[in-house]
Amino acid sequence: MSDKEPVDTDAVRSASSALFDLRTVIAILFLVYGVVLTVMGFVSDTPAELAKSGGIDINLWSGIVMIVIGAGFVAWALLRPLKPPVADEAE
Repeated sequence: MSDKEPVDTDAVRSASSALFDLRTVIAILFLVYGVVLTVMGFVSDTPAELAKSGGIDINLWSGIVMIVIGAGFVAWALLRPLKPPVADEAE
């Protein structure tokens, strides 16, 4: 027998499930693309590009919307974290 402390497998499962939560991956993608589009909207707003989009700075607005969606996914992942399945007590 060894004198080592047992590893808390619930904590390990919880950390790994939070790390690989699909909502987190989607949030990161939305946030990165949203920031890129928002910066492009501020930097490159030529009259030719505005004429193509009907006078709306489409990069700026779509970037802002993507940042809001990414923030929503982050809030969802933080407010409703994944819980590992609980084994039946009879087993």
